[in-house]
Amino acid sequence: MGLRIFLVCAFLLGACGESTSNTDGTGGIAGAGGDAGSGGDNTLVDLDVTPFISGLTKPWDIAWLPNGTVLVTERSGPLNVYVGGVGSTPVTIAPPDLVASGEGGMLGLEVDPDFANNGYVYVCMASNAGTATDVRLVRYELQTPNGDSVVKRTDIVTGMPYSTGRHSGCRPRFGPDDYLWVGTGDAAIGTTPQDDDSLGGKVLRIDRNGDAAPDNPSGERWFSKGHRNIQGMAFRASDDLGVSAEHGPSIDDEVNLLVAGNFGWDPVPGYTESVPMTDLVAFPDAIEAIWSSGSPTLALSGATFIEGSQWGDWDGILAVATLKAAHLHIYVVSAEGEVTDDFRVIEDQGRLRSPRQGPDGLLYITNDGGGSGGEVLQVSPVLSP
Repeated sequence: MGLRIFLVCAFLLGACGESTSNTDGTGGIAGAGGDAGSGGDNTLVDLDVTPFISGLTKPWDIAWLPNGTVLVTERSGPLNVYVGGVGSTPVTIAPPDLVASGEGGMLGLEVDPDFANNGYVYVCMASNAGTATDVRLVRYELQTPNGDSVVKRTDIVTGMPYSTGRHSGCRPRFGPDDYLWVGTGDAAIGTTPQDDDSLGGKVLRIDRNGDAAPDNPSGERWFSKGHRNIQGMAFRASDDLGVSAEHGPSIDDEVNLLVAGNFGWDPVPGYTESVPMTDLVAFPDAIEAIWSSGSPTLALSGATFIEGSQWGDWDGILAVATLKAAHLHIYVVSAEGEVTDDFRVIEDQGRLRSPRQGPDGLLYITNDGGGSGGEVLQVSPVLSP
C-alpha cells in the first residue's frame, strides 16, 4: 500500500509545515487559473506515494519515449532504458568517458518531441573525452520505437565548465518554441556566471545540433546569464510559462522566470558565497527572482508543472524537489509569473531530486537515497469524494 500524505492543512491554512517563501500566502491552493480553496470534487486532499523503480544509485532524471518506455539516468551512470517494462532488466548506456565525481556525472535527460522520427535522446554528462574534463550535452540516436540500442552519438554542446564536479548543472528541457533550453552550473568558478564567453552559469537556448537559436538576444548559445547552479527547468503547457529552479548558497535559493537578461550572480573575488544571488548593487538592472527562500535554504533541485483535470485544483501548479530540506515544494504561479502561495508536501521520503509528470498524468520523483537505495516514486492525486 502506498504512503498517503494528508493535505487538508494545505487547503485550510495555505501551508503544510513552515513556509519559506518571501511572498504572502493567499490562504488556499488552486491552479493557475482557479480560485483558491474552491472545494467540492475539484479539491485535491491526499497524495498516494508508492515506489515505482527501486535499487537505483542516485537516480537523477526520468523521461519517457512515445511508446511509454521509461528512461532513468543514474549520476554514476548508466542511462537505463526499461525496454521490457519497469521491473525488467533495463538496456543500459554507459559511456566510457563519463566522469562521476562529486556533483558531476550523468545528469539531466530529455527525449526529443519528434523521437518517433529522429530517435533523439539528450543527456547531460561530465566527460573526459576532451583535453580537459568538461560538462557536455550528448545527443544519442536510439533505435525506434523502443530505444533498445544506440545508433549514433553526437556531442552537440561541449566545453561547459567543470572543476571538482561542484555545480555541474545540467538540465535540458524542450520549450514550446521547439528549442532545447539547458540550465548550466558555474562550476564554482567565480568569474563564470558573468563571462559572456563561458557556457557556465547560464540558460542555453539551442537547436537540435547545439547551435544558438537564431533569435537569442545575446547572439550566443546562452539566453540568460548570472546564474549559480540551475537544477530545474519547467514549462507550463497551458500558457507556455517557463521557470527555472536555482540551487543557491546559504543565503537563498531562487525560482526565476525564463526570460533574457542578467540574473545578478557574481561571486568574486575568488568564489565568495556570501554575496546575494541577485546582486542589485553591482547590477541594478538584474532580473529579480519570483520567489526566494531566504535563509535557511532548501537546496532546490528539479522542477515540473503538474497539469490535468485529474489533479483538481492543483492543475497548473509548480512542483520543485528539494535536497537539503528533503520535501516537495509546491508553488501557485499566476499567468503573470507571480508566486501567490507555496507550501511543503512529501516530507518523509528523503532527498528528492527530479519530479516529472508522466504520460499517464501521474507524478514521478527520483529520490537520491543512499548507496543503491535510490528510487523513483510514483505520486497519484486523490480528490475529495
